Amino acid sequence: MFFPFKFARSLFSNAVLCAALTAATIAQGDERMIEDFNGRPAERWEFISDQVMGGVSTGQVTLRHENGQTVLHLTGSVSTANNGGFIQARLKLPARLPETAQGLELKIKGNGQTYYIHARTGGTILPWNFYQAPFDAAPEWATLRIPFQRFEAQGMLLRDALAPDAIKSVAVVAFGRDHVADISVARIGFY
Repeated sequence: MFFPFKFARSLFSNAVLCAALTAATIAQGDERMIEDFNGRPAERWEFISDQVMGGVSTGQVTLRHENGQTVLHLTGSVSTANNGGFIQARLKLPARLPETAQGLELKIKGNGQTYYIHARTGGTILPWNFYQAPFDAAPEWATLRIPFQRFEAQGMLLRDALAPDAIKSVAVVAFGRDHVADISVARIGFY
């Protein structure tokens, strides 16, 4: 079968990129790691608020050092006024998770509030479509395991169950009620 050079070069580049990402993950010592905030995490994470659809919540994502490690810090004020109610830090996954993955593992601490992890797939086309699982963020660092079975589809026309190998992005989210958000994340992986 003949492939134009440009297409073949693209396939080769993608294969090299995938191999480099896999090698980088394994070199970090844990092939189940999604994000440990090494390298250039500011280039991988984005802040999104309900202001994109007319809401009035405010916040920010910063990266800071704590105990010799870089951590993500999501802070802000969540307001349900004007049909709003969220702030989030989102990460596009560099590679798909294996279909055998059972859930996400997060090392977090916060201000005692309930937060959410959101997952988006190829089927979550509309902004208000996502899969969501709640968790509590205590003031001390803790490692939480959130099984994919706990994720609930939000929005119409989504499959009931979240398929791990379909996840394209994950987000740490302050959502759904008026409150002050203050959560730190040191690591995200899967199990």
